[in-house]
Amino acid sequence: MEDKILDWVLPAEKFSQDGEPQSMHAVASEILQLDKNSAEGLAIMAEASLYLGDLQAAETFAQKALAVEPNNLRGRLVTGGVAIKNFALKAQLEILSGVIADAQKELKNLRATLQEHNHKFAFNRRKRTSTDEDFEKLIGKKIFITRSLLFKALTWLSNGLYLTGEPARAAQSLFEASALTDNNDLAAELYSKHLFLRNYRDTSQAQSKELAQKYNAFFANVAPLMHNRNRADKKIHVGYISPDFREHAVANFIPPLLQDYDTENFSVTCYSTGRKDLVTAKLKSFNVGWRDLIGKPPALIANIIADDDVDILVDLSGHSQDSCLPVLAYKPAPVQICGIGYTATTGLAAVDYFLSDKICSPENLPTNFTEKILRVDPCNLCYAPGFVKDMPALESSAPVLKNNFVTFGSFNNFAKISDELLYLWRAILERVPDSRLILKNKICSLDEGRELVREKLSKMSFPLNRVELRPYSPDYLEQYREVDIALDTFPYTGGTTTCEALYMGVPVVTLRGKTHGSRFGASILNAADLPELIAQNSMDYVNKAIQLARRTELLAAYHVGLREHVKNSALMNSAKYIRELEKIYREVVRL
Repeated sequence: MEDKILDWVLPAEKFSQDGEPQSMHAVASEILQLDKNSAEGLAIMAEASLYLGDLQAAETFAQKALAVEPNNLRGRLVTGGVAIKNFALKAQLEILSGVIADAQKELKNLRATLQEHNHKFAFNRRKRTSTDEDFEKLIGKKIFITRSLLFKALTWLSNGLYLTGEPARAAQSLFEASALTDNNDLAAELYSKHLFLRNYRDTSQAQSKELAQKYNAFFANVAPLMHNRNRADKKIHVGYISPDFREHAVANFIPPLLQDYDTENFSVTCYSTGRKDLVTAKLKSFNVGWRDLIGKPPALIANIIADDDVDILVDLSGHSQDSCLPVLAYKPAPVQICGIGYTATTGLAAVDYFLSDKICSPENLPTNFTEKILRVDPCNLCYAPGFVKDMPALESSAPVLKNNFVTFGSFNNFAKISDELLYLWRAILERVPDSRLILKNKICSLDEGRELVREKLSKMSFPLNRVELRPYSPDYLEQYREVDIALDTFPYTGGTTTCEALYMGVPVVTLRGKTHGSRFGASILNAADLPELIAQNSMDYVNKAIQLARRTELLAAYHVGLREHVKNSALMNSAKYIRELEKIYREVVRL
């Protein structure tokens, strides 16, 4: 009976991988006809129900499966999935962590059993019988199923870990998951996400470079495209590729690339691989070529770009969500550059250059980049507020003037807030009497999320009565009117968040780190002509925040004049920025 049931479980797993829950449901029915009390049949029915959105049925069938077999991996996996859908953070982390630990143990035991079985033939020199072959097939089926369940648990857990501020564990889960799938494209995607999440915490330069370079292995069988274009007396054709030509943080830096370029000497085409919205329509209105390529495979996109005779292809995504790097692996353009939407090396050999600047990548600072560094003066990006969303008016004065206490704030992703950073923030609150701290992010939108944050802060002896946890909301820009000083995160600093705070009149204290990504905030403040807000080390970061909090008149001046100051700075000088970029484009085409 076990063999017959396993023969049905195998296609159920494949239907799960292919996103066919109705077929999974049909398989579960077949299993339950063989054995109405089959834990696996009940669990598959539960998993199918989960994918179909029927959470009540998923929970009911999962509990029935666990009543028959209390440690059934799939049944427990589904309960973890139901917890995810119900935003039960603690439950999902606990359940999925348990599933992973037990699946890893079971997989280890199955492999050991198979290895021991094979050793018998090596030592006894006897031939395999049909019974031996049946046993090996049975173990093979169990290994396949257990691997598949482990894969799902790891990928599901990574999302919860990221949301709850544990990006290092989330990255490790994705790393392990990438080795469990035979789908090379999926493995590459998971490994890419793993590389992205590693940016949230400190990693040695050597290790970062080594891990990034391993991304190349996923494209070992990709043949680069040929380029035969004659460059004589022709415009330089620049292509920008991104999934984020839409309402997205990166879109705040895209207009300068499209609106002020030299049309006599350059032509521009945007290759959009993501979904469309009103921001997309605004971007398409510029004098540029446009190709909507969402859902098309990387090889096809690469051939389209090559057929368009693009001289320079600029990737704006790096290893971020829905990465376009698999397209660049085909080398569709003779010169390929990454930047703006990503802050670390891609590791991909097909990427020639990375856009940076003298603050993020000083010439005397060691780098972990596999690409050659291109330095834009003074900053590698240019901010265009009001394009993605309307910018609200400024408050007429700093909040401290009416509150009689200083309010610090961070609207950054909670995953960027490391333990080391929290200890510094606690020191700041301790040194500035009656001060407050506002944390505003997605995790604070959930009751359990706020509870988890409070627990973490409590363990660090934070004065919880002086910390306000606010949920994400569409009016987050208006809420900067209640913040006197924004505290930047590190080693993964703010980008759009920092620019928005400055534009809303709020000074941002940042720390200049030792890597490109950890110096991003310093680069933005330098371009905004605000070097006094850049700290050189942890203690300097604390002291700058404290000193600024004590200077009420200076805070008031920032809140009144900072927007105009930023408007007149290099950070928003679109024409100068694109001229600098075009100089670089000319140089790399001539090389």
